[in-house]
Amino acid sequence: MAKGGLAVDIAGRYRVSPPPNTVPPTSLPLTFFDIPWLFFSPTQPLFFYDYPYPTSHFLSTALPALIHSLSLTLRHFFALAATLVCPPHSSNPPFIVYDRSNFVSLVVAQSTADFHHLCSNHQRCVNDFYPLLPPLPSGEQEETQTPLLAAQITIFSNVGVCIGFAYHNVVADGRSFNSFIKNWASLFKDPSSCSVNSSLLPCHDRTAIKDSYGLQSIFLNHWRKRSSTNMIIGVSDKDLDLAMVRATFLMCPDDMEKIKGWIVGRCKVKNMDQPPRLTPSNLTCAYVWVCLIKSHEKVNGKLTGKNPSYFGFNAGGITRLGYPVPAAYFGNCIGFARTMATQSELSGEDGIIVAADAIGNRVKDLDEAFLEGAENWISEWGEFYGSDSEPHVMVSGSPKLDFYETDFGWGKARRIEEISMDNAKGKAVWLTQSRDVKGGIEVGLALPKPKMDAFTCFFTQLLPHH
Repeated sequence: MAKGGLAVDIAGRYRVSPPPNTVPPTSLPLTFFDIPWLFFSPTQPLFFYDYPYPTSHFLSTALPALIHSLSLTLRHFFALAATLVCPPHSSNPPFIVYDRSNFVSLVVAQSTADFHHLCSNHQRCVNDFYPLLPPLPSGEQEETQTPLLAAQITIFSNVGVCIGFAYHNVVADGRSFNSFIKNWASLFKDPSSCSVNSSLLPCHDRTAIKDSYGLQSIFLNHWRKRSSTNMIIGVSDKDLDLAMVRATFLMCPDDMEKIKGWIVGRCKVKNMDQPPRLTPSNLTCAYVWVCLIKSHEKVNGKLTGKNPSYFGFNAGGITRLGYPVPAAYFGNCIGFARTMATQSELSGEDGIIVAADAIGNRVKDLDEAFLEGAENWISEWGEFYGSDSEPHVMVSGSPKLDFYETDFGWGKARRIEEISMDNAKGKAVWLTQSRDVKGGIEVGLALPKPKMDAFTCFFTQLLPHH
């Protein structure tokens, strides 16, 4: 039974593997970029599409082709059909292994929930989305083998479909997952293409990532100690606050220019240095950080002390390592970045400048020395989850990834949601490229309702046309 929300009816369960004898048994070691993700619960994106035909039509025409094209895609993206092996009570590191018995679990379900409500920007109960997610073991238990990907297709008869995923980030970052889903969509849409676009063929060569700083052994030591500290980042269903709501906010290029103009003008007036790297993404992050701090203050009382607010984000490494990594490298090539400012500064009148300066300088540092301080990645991530009461912020997703362009032949996705950020209990923000506004950024949040009401108020104060 699905947790929360309007239950779905299961129409079928399938095991999808690459075509027979197309992939030899393979094992892949984990690089230092992969290992930190062992601590995290799975990523859970949902892709909603318009599909104005009855369920029977979907089951008889689209479903067989979806299963077939998924199988063809897994021939090249076999790591997603593989399992994570964690040798129990052993000094051997975890690794990814594919053998011919492996498969991706695919659930097909029907829902009578309100498709248009789920696809809207306004507040929706987080519970409404959980039945659309496929089950996937989280890897928290001492299981020797953990599947890495599961999928669920939920049909809303005569209205739409939702393709939901759960995947362990240890196998792929957002860039690699984007490549997988694009290939699946293109093979489904045009079966005559018969094979994956050769320029997008994934490269599984783990020697592409060089461990010049000995990070692998540092991260593995963290992992081996995990059982004594029980540090798995992510929470169980019973911990979730069921009064949480989800909402999506849009930052348009005009909004970003308005914020940038205000920062530049204010710095001139006060004879301050302008924050570096005032890019659309950094401006959006700075604005959202300040809105979240103000929302926290409105709900929990004034912030006056010197307590830090940490701001964490993932940073792409593929162009920052100082040596070439294949563009089609399949795995992880992102680092964790953290910056901070005091809560009282962020809630003050120049909070947006403080936030933009902290983020811009951290990005500048990453451009100059990407792996400096990387040995602290895991412990720094842990601090975000140390206290429920502290207003820290973590950003996932990336406006550089064109997830909305994933076209199965049903047009652009109507809505994309990232559900696993619920686990962060109101500290997580998910960014993606806007569906409808060129250069715009969608900001996805899951917050307790009073905090979401406050955030909406602050966000729209500067951006009155939303």
